[in-house]
Amino acid sequence: MRLGLALGYWGRGPSPAHLDLAREAERLGYDSVWTAEAWGSDAFTALTWIAAHTSRIRLGTAVAQMAARAPTTTAMHALTLDHLSGGRLLLGLGLSGPQVVEGWYGRPFPRSPLTATREYVDVVRQVLRREGPVRLDGRHHSHPYAGEDGTGLGKALKPITHPLRADVPILLGAEGPKNVAQTLAIADGWLPLYWTPDRWAEVYALPERPPEGFLVAPMVRAHLCDDVAAGLLPVKAMLGFYIGGMGHAARNFHADLMGRMGYEKEARRVQELFAAGRREEAVLAVPDAFADEISLVGPRARIAERLDSWRRGPVTDLLVTSPDPATLRALAELNA
Repeated sequence: MRLGLALGYWGRGPSPAHLDLAREAERLGYDSVWTAEAWGSDAFTALTWIAAHTSRIRLGTAVAQMAARAPTTTAMHALTLDHLSGGRLLLGLGLSGPQVVEGWYGRPFPRSPLTATREYVDVVRQVLRREGPVRLDGRHHSHPYAGEDGTGLGKALKPITHPLRADVPILLGAEGPKNVAQTLAIADGWLPLYWTPDRWAEVYALPERPPEGFLVAPMVRAHLCDDVAAGLLPVKAMLGFYIGGMGHAARNFHADLMGRMGYEKEARRVQELFAAGRREEAVLAVPDAFADEISLVGPRARIAERLDSWRRGPVTDLLVTSPDPATLRALAELNA
């Protein structure tokens, strides 16, 4: 099981610690470093900055939002950064949800998200393979554009720039069972948001042995500390925001996943409190058991014991979220 460093997206501004953390992760032997985006900083610019200041560590987006860019634009970002970094890119994509897609990007959330994802990946792969002009007569993506409001003058094109690699790994952030099943069929890897090392088969309906070479790369919040309850508070804060604030009450994929993991009543309570503006109460309403199950928190011996359970499953890459160099160092030593 390889280790990755998940930096996420910026908050109010760029974190001065991110570049130092990425360099430290590379020094410690971490295999990859990952950036993200929500409705603030973008994933590719920050990753390019890190690429310029590192030499070996692989560079992943976890995730770049599909609604943010046409698939050909994402492919342009991918082939450019893959060239500049010497072939280190891992392209993680996610559909996001209706609240972000329609509220931030100002476009309709697809009524058939599986089809939209499949078409998006198809176009990106066509660009990177550069076997011919990009062509797709899809439900959500049309190349060349064939809509009634078009000019009819569109021309099928292939990229001017020759991609460094035709097979840049594409990973998908997927949560629902059908989405996970499709990810196994069309992608090179999967980026689970919440991973339970002991109940993954029942929660995700994932085969015991995914396809050969398929990447399973969940994120895990990690904190080396003596007080487990205190160490779980940042995990609960993250969960409170994702479950309560990252989606509409009627359609929230994160809350749905928490429900499938056995905490449906608690997920709805977190949503209610967050919607009512009672955010501190929403965070405290996240069960410690749930936060603990999906994280690595506590003294070194406790983390070492729990890390073994993550290794026993199908996880190939463990993407660690931690701003603490001591925690990153301990995990590198324990996973050696």
